[in-house]
Amino acid sequence: MSPDIAAPETVPQDDNKLITERREKLSGLRAQAKATGQAVFPNDFKPSHQASPLQQQYGEMSSEQLEALAVSVSVAGRMMLKRVMGKASFATLQDGSFGAPGSSDHGRIQLFVSRDALGEEAYDAFKRSDLGDILGAEGLLFKTRTGELSVKVSALRLLTKSLRPLPDKFHGMADQEQKYRQRYVDLIADEQARLRFVARSKAVSSIRSFMVEHGFLEVETPMLHPIPGGANAKPFVTHHNALDQQMFLRIAPELYLKRLVVGGFERVFEINRSFRNEGISVRHNPEFTMMEFYAAYWNHHDLMDFTEQLLRHAAVAATGSARISYAGKPVALDEPFTRLSVRESLVRHAGLSDAESTDAAVLHARLRAKGEEPPAHWGLSALQFGLFEAVVEEQLWQPTFIVDYPVEVSPLARASDADPTVTERFELFITGREFGNGFSELNDAEDQAARFQSQVANKDAGDEEAMYYDADFIRALEYGMPPTGGCGVGLDRLVMLLTDSPSIRDVILFPALRREA
Repeated sequence: MSPDIAAPETVPQDDNKLITERREKLSGLRAQAKATGQAVFPNDFKPSHQASPLQQQYGEMSSEQLEALAVSVSVAGRMMLKRVMGKASFATLQDGSFGAPGSSDHGRIQLFVSRDALGEEAYDAFKRSDLGDILGAEGLLFKTRTGELSVKVSALRLLTKSLRPLPDKFHGMADQEQKYRQRYVDLIADEQARLRFVARSKAVSSIRSFMVEHGFLEVETPMLHPIPGGANAKPFVTHHNALDQQMFLRIAPELYLKRLVVGGFERVFEINRSFRNEGISVRHNPEFTMMEFYAAYWNHHDLMDFTEQLLRHAAVAATGSARISYAGKPVALDEPFTRLSVRESLVRHAGLSDAESTDAAVLHARLRAKGEEPPAHWGLSALQFGLFEAVVEEQLWQPTFIVDYPVEVSPLARASDADPTVTERFELFITGREFGNGFSELNDAEDQAARFQSQVANKDAGDEEAMYYDADFIRALEYGMPPTGGCGVGLDRLVMLLTDSPSIRDVILFPALRREA
């Protein structure tokens, strides 16, 4: 807060009364405009400067230096603070600019408004203005006696009349759901919310540039699929009238991206939305942003090396450091990520001995002790994976790759040559959550067809998340896909991590919510 502006008193506000008062002011402005021919909502004001760049360039200068330079500026923004003091007043405008990381000057600059400079009529109009109004101001930069960089206003215009008061005397919105429903107000009132989404933009932009720099081609694949595929998940179902056929919002872009590898695009990536008709939680939103990338002649080890570099790069771009904090605990993205097989993770984190980790009876007993009854058809690898999910996953705070996933839960991954019961697949866990999933791709068309058939049998048995049989994808594989590695990274969860956000709704501008009553 500017040192020249006192904190406002916190008093209950009657929004309906204030809205009525503001509408009456707007009616007066319309009547005045009709008489003078002026626009009520003018669009001819062009600000020449923004607040944060001005703070960065001139904020450390002395009063004498600024006076000698006589810097003339024009700025525009939303009025967030105002203090009227007789013939002279202070106000603070907020625009869309952002300062350097750690700066306190994100998009705000103070105005010094005086009757002598504006004239009686314009100064009275300023006094009638409300917090939330969007103003345009022209004048010279100067420093107040407290050292605040300010604009000594010589001309001031109302550009947009705000009809609704800012929340809670502009200290922010107290109701968390209201923040999600009215994100536009949240962004006005809460600087941290604005910074969070700036960090998101920086992270995504840095990932995109990192991929291009490493020879990947950005592509776009369909959102509407005739057959859902690429993941075990429940899809959204719709109908295309012209084609008279059922369609599905994509649950993953994987199968289309691998078709492109077949077609000769050896390194491809896509950043876009996917959709899953499942639950909503602090980690799940029905539409979410992910990146998937595929590289010919890579295996799962290459993917892990690259993914580690990618996340480290994104962290530095978004936060300035690869050593960050989440929920009050450090996360070392700057150190080599741990790599464990599912079995090794049980020994390290579930208290099993080497012998117990390969004993089906012990694994059965541990799962039952957790209140879970494993299916009768589960083999050793599936039992190990089940216990991993029940006990180990939530303990993986520092970045950890878990490898050697069972074939039963990896229908698109290449089986290991050393152990055909597991696949060359990994998942990346940080702060007890999954952030990425990758594997050496299955490029044996006959093996893939058999696994699809197994998935169809599971679907017929009632598994709504099992995959469909995709005949065209099998046809593509029959033309031959080179040895390929592919990985998907959940960008919403990554931004949660980088911004220390407890809920996925905090990092999605407009998250899915139940319809208002």
